[in-house]
Amino acid sequence: MSSASDTGGPAAAIGFDDFLKVDIRVGTIVEALPYPEARKPALKLTIDFGGTIGLKKSSAQITRHYKPEELPGKQVLAVVNFPPRQIGKFMSEVLTLGVPDADGEVVLIGPGLDVPKGGRLF
Repeated sequence: MSSASDTGGPAAAIGFDDFLKVDIRVGTIVEALPYPEARKPALKLTIDFGGTIGLKKSSAQITRHYKPEELPGKQVLAVVNFPPRQIGKFMSEVLTLGVPDADGEVVLIGPGLDVPKGGRLF
């Protein structure tokens, strides 16, 4: 079983049609709040994907590198078509994406330039 910080070889090959099933969009964080009730340190994010997707909530274990007051306005990538997941008393509606740093702590993924909200990764 691999971990979130696994840097081993690539996962098993999938078809391009399988990749297209994962809907990854860019959104702008509009609110970030501490989530002290979480088992592991986390923040509650509200992300604006614009258009028909709108505002979605996400729980993210990103407290090592990010403070809540620094996040509004930051663009991030998230999977928007997974079913909602209950994280304690909080319903996480999207999976905010990140990669591990050298210590396994999450670093958020986002575009290098400002792009329109709701843009799909291709």
